[in-house]
Amino acid sequence: MFRVTLLLIATMLLLLANTAVADSELTATVDRNTIGVDETLNLRLRYSGKESGGQPDFELLEQDFDILSRQQSNQYRVINGRAESYVEWMLTLAPKREGRLFVPSLHLHGQVSDAIPITVTEAGSAPDSEDRKAFLEVELDKEQLYVQEQLLVKVRLYTVIGLHDISTEPLQIPGAHIEKVDEQRYERRINGVGHAVYELTYAIFPESSGKLRIPALTYVAVAGRRDPFSLFNRNTQRLRLRSEAKEIEVLPKPDSYSGEHWLPAASLGIVQSWSQDPDSFKVGEPITRIITIRAEGLRAAQLPPLPRINVEGLKTYPDQPQQDDQAGANGISGSRIETTAIVATRAGEYQLPPITLSWWDTKAGRQRVTQLPAFRFTVSGAPGAAGSSGSSPSTLPAPATGGQLSGDAFWRNLALAAVASHLLWIFYFWWFRRHMVTPGRVKSKKLTPDARSQAEQLLAAAESGDPARVQERLKHWLQARWPDLSGKSFQEARGILGFDELDKLHALLDNALYAQPPRPLNRQQVGILVRRLLKQERKEVNGDHAGALPGLFT
Repeated sequence: MFRVTLLLIATMLLLLANTAVADSELTATVDRNTIGVDETLNLRLRYSGKESGGQPDFELLEQDFDILSRQQSNQYRVINGRAESYVEWMLTLAPKREGRLFVPSLHLHGQVSDAIPITVTEAGSAPDSEDRKAFLEVELDKEQLYVQEQLLVKVRLYTVIGLHDISTEPLQIPGAHIEKVDEQRYERRINGVGHAVYELTYAIFPESSGKLRIPALTYVAVAGRRDPFSLFNRNTQRLRLRSEAKEIEVLPKPDSYSGEHWLPAASLGIVQSWSQDPDSFKVGEPITRIITIRAEGLRAAQLPPLPRINVEGLKTYPDQPQQDDQAGANGISGSRIETTAIVATRAGEYQLPPITLSWWDTKAGRQRVTQLPAFRFTVSGAPGAAGSSGSSPSTLPAPATGGQLSGDAFWRNLALAAVASHLLWIFYFWWFRRHMVTPGRVKSKKLTPDARSQAEQLLAAAESGDPARVQERLKHWLQARWPDLSGKSFQEARGILGFDELDKLHALLDNALYAQPPRPLNRQQVGILVRRLLKQERKEVNGDHAGALPGLFT
């Protein structure tokens, strides 16, 4: 009897232990076992047990998968009068490579889940690839290129479902300069089905020859409609899309190329402009020469400096060159602007040498030469430049002695007095002109705070190179600086003011805004004209020229 009692107690303890074990477990399941490398799967991990807190070590998953999202929920329910509770984790996983991978065994509170095999195929080769709702496409604009030549890479995301929160990893290629130059959204029909397209364009400049590999890019997006009242947004799905890697051959510089600088470009031009009419050159007066090099398919940093002007009789003062890159759907267009002030030391005929640049035409596949022709101009003598420069030492009077000294001193003092009197009259006349207002003159006024503010905004507009902005700021500055020209047309205002700088600015802005085709605005030349215009003072104004200037540029 005692033995039977012991056996019953042991059996009950064993059953209780088994029940405790059965009540505590960790299970893992996935929604599918075969996916493409550009697709995702959902892992559901459930723990039911009496111990609370903590979570499995998910770092083991990150050996073969990227964890795109992770959600945790606590559940409690009663079934047939029996209560049960459990903790559940829902993870969205994206494979890091193709092949046979495993969701590893995970551990929590002494419980272990089973490992799950996952088969990862090539992108687009999964059984449901034809029914994919979103995919990536990569397109290169050429099959091969030369070193330092521009390569355009377009990455397109196609989708027939609503995607939001799209994030992309940056394109990185060792040994190449990369810039994102364009971003577009449009629609394209494929096999009769409309697809929304999100397109990014990159400009790539390889720095060495050989094979250039464009790595696979990964896009992460959320599909479905976000529910603001759902804590975990169960109506959405996180997608990870992966593009195909590409390779392209990069050729070295051709042996036949004879240029001093290697410049592979789609087009290259050189333009020259002047701060004023070159026919007005005078001895001792500076004039500014502006040369702009512009190349399509080259960055500004690749454009070479121009040779210094070395002409006898001319002094040059070069300014710091300006470099600018403009990005667009066709890639990058770089420009280099060199500004040089030139001062002639003597009158005569001068010739600036031609400027020649050799470059490689990437469209035609051959070497070309672009040349700015030699420039001839005449420098006239400045007024009074050829006049007497004072008596030479050989003609100076010899010192007098004796009684002659007193006579010379008398006439010298008389001459000094005459000169001083003459200077006093000049000073008085100048003071009278500045401080007395006559009917035909306008008294010079100090700049108002509004005029100073408008001048600063006009300078900023000139530096921006936007012709519409320059025109608008010029109008406001004129109104603030001289508010007594109300009701006058622009032609009348130009005639009244008589400023050459205003006429030249008007011509440049007209060409940039209304010419067909529009001419690009030279920021250097506009900046010089604006700075000179801000220093101008109006001298002659008719008495009825008063008021604001609302009619300008209308």
